[in-house]
Amino acid sequence: MLHVNGQVVEYVMSGFGRPAIVLLNGAGGPLVSWARIYPEIESLGTVFAYNRAGIGGSDRAAVPQTGEAIVSTLRCLLSEAKLQAPYILVGHSLGGLYANLFARLYPREVAGVVMLDATHPDDDNLILKSEGLVRRSLRKMLTALDARFGNNKFGEVAFIAETVSQIGKAPSFPEIPLVVVTGGKRPPYWLMSEEAFKIRQAHQKALASLSPFGRQVIAEKSWHFPHISEPAVVISAIREVAGMHLP
Repeated sequence: MLHVNGQVVEYVMSGFGRPAIVLLNGAGGPLVSWARIYPEIESLGTVFAYNRAGIGGSDRAAVPQTGEAIVSTLRCLLSEAKLQAPYILVGHSLGGLYANLFARLYPREVAGVVMLDATHPDDDNLILKSEGLVRRSLRKMLTALDARFGNNKFGEVAFIAETVSQIGKAPSFPEIPLVVVTGGKRPPYWLMSEEAFKIRQAHQKALASLSPFGRQVIAEKSWHFPHISEPAVVISAIREVAGMHLP
């Protein structure tokens, strides 16, 4: 356990050397969700995974969990763990939104980013006739994944809109290695309609264009959890980013 700002945070860390690979869970997801890729990436450097507020052994949130608050806490955790920047950030779902913000706010601290079916800022704030449809579909997904927060008024899902606003006000995404792994299978219809799925797939493509060094990989057998259903695809993406050296 680590102690940051009076809060207990559950984490695991293994491997050796640099780069430090930092795993950011999806909404409500526990660090054990990385079990299928964790042993395979330890040889690349030091791997750090943790449970955000209210998950597993981590204390419940005492302040609103906006993106900036989560990024600030993560930087403190990495400092306490004595991990040196720049980091490779691997963000699943909502964790990808936080990786996006982290890289914008602290570009010198990020060597590369891997997004796993990550949340795009526009996923929760669309225009035209599909707006309500997509928002409702994604809210169902996020609410289900965030169930462990219960009635915690400071839980991160309640502050997604504010996090998106913070990204909009932040500097541009840096010119760093970026791989966006997108699930190629549509989720069950009750969770996401075909129309919503098509729009979200377009958003995934847009994420890959954030950096001139970005590219998209489709995990054909996955919908929202490629690190669980197709770990080899995710491991390959992390290896790619870890091995890239920009001039």
